[in-house]
Amino acid sequence: MKVSQVAVKTGVSPYAIRYYARIGLLTPARQSGNRYRRFTDADVKYLSFIRKAQKLGFTLKEIGKIFEKSRSGQTQCPLVREIVQRRIVENSKQLEEVVALQRNMERALRRWKKMPDHAPDGDAICHLIETNDQYAA
Repeated sequence: MKVSQVAVKTGVSPYAIRYYARIGLLTPARQSGNRYRRFTDADVKYLSFIRKAQKLGFTLKEIGKIFEKSRSGQTQCPLVREIVQRRIVENSKQLEEVVALQRNMERALRRWKKMPDHAPDGDAICHLIETNDQYAA
């Protein structure tokens, strides 16, 4: 299959397919004569896997490591579990930070609604933001 055919079949853009081949996630054969990449059903399967793994938060580098283990006949399950466990911890921390930011923004907006508008004067840029440090959580 040509890259355009694989793109239609998988819903992955031709640019992404070429990029995955360039970084080694896909290994299409080269057609003799014109050197076009020729993709197989196995490549379609790899593309499906890439999309599923990305939806779970795996990076392309991590997906490459999973492919390496799989291609060498090794189990990749411990690696997959470790990556997801690490990502869960990272996501939890990010969620906590986003929730704290949201609360800080909501508090600031409640206070700012009660404050008058001011034009910049002297060294002031925006009095709303400049007075907010006293209210930071």
